[in-house]
Amino acid sequence: MNLHSSSPNSYGYLLPLLVLLLFSPCLGRSSTNRKLKQQLDDGEADSIPYIWPLPWNYTFGNQTLNVDPNLSLVTSGNGGGSPIVTQAFNRYKSIIFEHSFRFPKIGVDYDLTKVNVIVHSEDEELQLGVDESYSLMVAGRDELSIIGEITIEANTVYGAIRGLETLSQLCYFDYETKNIELYKAPWYIQDKPRFTYRGLLLDTSRHYLPIEIIKQAIDSMSYAKLNVLHWHIIDEESFPLEVPTYPNLWKGAYTKWERYTVDDAYEIVNFAKLRGINVMAEVDVPGHAESWGIGYPDLWPSPSCREPLDVSNNFTFDLISGILADMRKIFPFELFHLGGDEVHTDCWNSTPHVKQWLQDRNFTGKDGYKYFVLRAQEIAISFNWIPVNWEETFNSFAMDLNPKTVVHNWLGSGVCPKAVAKGFKCIYSNQGFWYLDHLDVPWDSVYYADPLEGITDASEKKLVLGGEVCMWAETADPSNVLQTIWPRAAAAAERLWSDESTLASVNSTVLPRLQNFRCQLTRRGVEAAPVRNSYARSAPDGPGSCYKQ
Repeated sequence: MNLHSSSPNSYGYLLPLLVLLLFSPCLGRSSTNRKLKQQLDDGEADSIPYIWPLPWNYTFGNQTLNVDPNLSLVTSGNGGGSPIVTQAFNRYKSIIFEHSFRFPKIGVDYDLTKVNVIVHSEDEELQLGVDESYSLMVAGRDELSIIGEITIEANTVYGAIRGLETLSQLCYFDYETKNIELYKAPWYIQDKPRFTYRGLLLDTSRHYLPIEIIKQAIDSMSYAKLNVLHWHIIDEESFPLEVPTYPNLWKGAYTKWERYTVDDAYEIVNFAKLRGINVMAEVDVPGHAESWGIGYPDLWPSPSCREPLDVSNNFTFDLISGILADMRKIFPFELFHLGGDEVHTDCWNSTPHVKQWLQDRNFTGKDGYKYFVLRAQEIAISFNWIPVNWEETFNSFAMDLNPKTVVHNWLGSGVCPKAVAKGFKCIYSNQGFWYLDHLDVPWDSVYYADPLEGITDASEKKLVLGGEVCMWAETADPSNVLQTIWPRAAAAAERLWSDESTLASVNSTVLPRLQNFRCQLTRRGVEAAPVRNSYARSAPDGPGSCYKQ
């Protein structure tokens, strides 16, 4: 039995079962099935927990159990009867039993026949910091144990979803017995996330992504326990989103077929919620907004100065307010991204009416930039959103930002330490490691980058919400976006979920576990590229096993 411990959660219902589990004779049995070891072709297969991301605390044994194809769900607790739990169970059951059974097996005494899911809270609100912790216990039937089932206990439905994901990763199809088998039982797992914000940015402006592709990305996020989709919906290249208050805005889409209706956006948000994933929308102002003027040319300072948006025109801010009012009906997440990066104000000073507006207020171009950002923040806050801005706003006028501002790092290291030292919250996305469009960044560089780098004070560490990997789409479209995201996004996902001290002790297992997870993704229909590619999303360099690429 292997044991790793770190700050366990308290689950009173499962602790007596753990005692029973620990005294079960199954711990002393030799394994009746070594197929997993053969499948993974790794000398340490018996000592490696093939779970991604790695749980905080876990014990396992050496027994192999078979799982009933008619695996049933039994729920209890105030939130156990939630449709979110039922739907999640059905999704994972279809994943576990990916191989169909043409004929029912007669006379088979299955070890595992049901999953007990206990959810204590009926509150299904999904916001930043929702409790995603869970406990998972698996034990087999034997003469001294009354346990022949699987038990997941969580405080919320979202913790239960995370537990079901972990369970699904313990199960494999045995091609000889034609059974679904659960390896290394008995299991006892206590788990929780390290950071509350674990994100993936999807850019649908540089290339339009159909709804189905976005849903595939959301499904794949849930497999790695990521919990925030940062939807970079619009940018200077295209404006694909319907805004009812200003219906000409989506004239800025590439074509009339590359758009998202309000109902599409609702569908994405609701689809994500069922998987425990928030959707944070972004409206990047005042730069990166040229496409807005296709429908409303008055937003442009002049035909030759199309961005930044016209800071001198009140219509600009009326329109921003209208966009946010419409989007607030769609996006319930408490964070809203206002961009604010890469703002070049030179053409404001060469546009007569904007130049005059600046001079009347004794403003420089930088002052106008600050005015725009702060006014946009006020609008977002008026809709009960917490504003998120790219780090240039902090770098340029930190002490003028609203104190609620979340600073989003991207340019390099050292920004989150400076931000939290001034009392701001921070999200880490250092482009040197976590920009997925940088195809030459290998998996291990992604894995060992840490959001808390350079931060030693405990109170300041708490201000780092987490981080996100960013899939900018200049060279990614539906044909290659998922293989650009995966498996490198998984490397960041474990860094954001798992206990830092536990990860430090299992460095030797990282590569085989990540290779195994990549193969699980491909089995689930996710087009994940080989782990060891020197250049992301490139083809394999020759024949070989998925588990060694």
